[in-house]
Amino acid sequence: MLAGIMHQADKNFLKKCSIKPVPGTYALILQSFSKSKIQIGRWRQIDIVPGYYVYVGSAFGPGGVLSRVSRHFKKKKPKHWHIDYLRNFVAPLGVWYTHEPEHFEHRWARTLYTTDNMHPIQGFGCSDCKCYSHLFWSPFLPDFTTFPCNEKLRSYWVTE
Repeated sequence: MLAGIMHQADKNFLKKCSIKPVPGTYALILQSFSKSKIQIGRWRQIDIVPGYYVYVGSAFGPGGVLSRVSRHFKKKKPKHWHIDYLRNFVAPLGVWYTHEPEHFEHRWARTLYTTDNMHPIQGFGCSDCKCYSHLFWSPFLPDFTTFPCNEKLRSYWVTE
């Protein structure tokens, strides 16, 4: 089942999703089914465990949120960001996003840091800022409707 979902996500993502090619902030919702120890570039190794991961990022360059999220949904690509190394070990389930012009990634990361059942992976994805982490693990699927940020938040799920 997962392989079918992943093929559909990679193949039809650009055609089906409601995300626009304009700047904004996003949070990828990912799932791991097994334990692994993985090397994140030259940075360090991290332990991946079954459960759900939320990765917060922003896309204010060409192609905006659509381009960045499409890249993250692909498995085969040059590795540039920490998330690129993680992506081979997790499956994308969806994305929360906003096309608001303000950069919300640090606010969202701080919010997730203080959210019950969200556990930060120290230093992941935040080598260019002062955040503790931009990647969080939870044993439970994060609930879009209870995310306490109100920046015209939208969602897209792979199964849509």
